[in-house]
Amino acid sequence: MSVQLTKRIAADLLSRGVSSIRIKGDVLEKADKAITREDVRELIKSGGVYAQKEKHNLSLYSKELKKKRAKGRRRGIGRKKGTRAARASIDYPQKVRAQRRVLFALKRDKTINNELFRQFYKLVRGGTFANKASLLGHIKSHGVTISDERMKELRHI
Repeated sequence: MSVQLTKRIAADLLSRGVSSIRIKGDVLEKADKAITREDVRELIKSGGVYAQKEKHNLSLYSKELKKKRAKGRRRGIGRKKGTRAARASIDYPQKVRAQRRVLFALKRDKTINNELFRQFYKLVRGGTFANKASLLGHIKSHGVTISDERMKELRHI
């Protein structure tokens, strides 16, 4: 087919970019005739097609900065962009998944019926509850009885 096709297939096989793939001059004709992935695999195995070494830009300065930041340096008020909530909050998907796990467990146990499940599910989706504990408190306030042992289990789901 073409050398470009060979390069593209080799890049896929070697998990590298097309620009890092090299073809030796003596194998150029074989590379041009290679049609299948198996042909390209054989060229790679023989060493005619190869990928250049990955570049690792290791900076001593950045290593020093990482060490200082690990100690807590260079993290003062002047470096901060964004509110405290934006920097240190649990992200929405993580919180919602945890709350949904609680709802699914309650539905599976038949502690709540389908109608209540839908109602609470929509509230969770809307971001009504700060955490699982507030969700469980809300469920209890709707007249659903949950034992203390079950409440502990649900908090650790």
